[in-house]
Amino acid sequence: MAGKYTDDEIQRWVEEELEWTPGLDSAGIGVSVVDGAVRLSGEVGDLSDRADAIRAAERVQGVTTVIDDLEVTVRGSREPDETELAHAVQREVAWVGSEPNSVRAEVHGRDVVLTGEVEFNFQRDSVRHAVARIPGVHSVESRIALRRRPSADDTAERIRRALVRHAIIDANHVDVQADGTTVRLTGFVSSYLERAQAEEAAWASPHVEHVENHLAVVP
Repeated sequence: MAGKYTDDEIQRWVEEELEWTPGLDSAGIGVSVVDGAVRLSGEVGDLSDRADAIRAAERVQGVTTVIDDLEVTVRGSREPDETELAHAVQREVAWVGSEPNSVRAEVHGRDVVLTGEVEFNFQRDSVRHAVARIPGVHSVESRIALRRRPSADDTAERIRRALVRHAIIDANHVDVQADGTTVRLTGFVSSYLERAQAEEAAWASPHVEHVENHLAVVP
């Protein structure tokens, strides 16, 4: 049992949330729970389904950890060969990238490594998510850097105020520390969703290059 929820309850809720997620075929996904730690196993059709399944589990009350044991197995239509895959990746990067040639892709078989530089964290997330949706891509490693930016003396305070304003986050249990352009979040939150939202709020600062999220999930 994890906190006020039993493992059986959490397992049932995760399975329901997987079924409830639009566009996700959850038939091949297995769910097990031990002390609030959720393990996802089985097969999904692409990296996008894998990410959707993980996010679905993270949204559920009582979940403290999500362990990803999912395997990507392309089903149905023919999987593109390596040349076709490389061309598809290059097209997607050129389309989604914030500026021409700001992001580059290295394709090794069916694994993709993204490099380059963008202005904001949401831009590198957008490129990574777009490439992950391409059929045939088995893994995406993002090495995209953020452009250097000046630090600010009030970075930590401005992030704290953003957390207080947020409808989902209980800012009373979150501590924010800033060292130059690096922000460290410590303390605890009640759900994975709250943890992710706190990190997103920190990334929104124009003075942040790195976020260390050490928030514990305590349902």
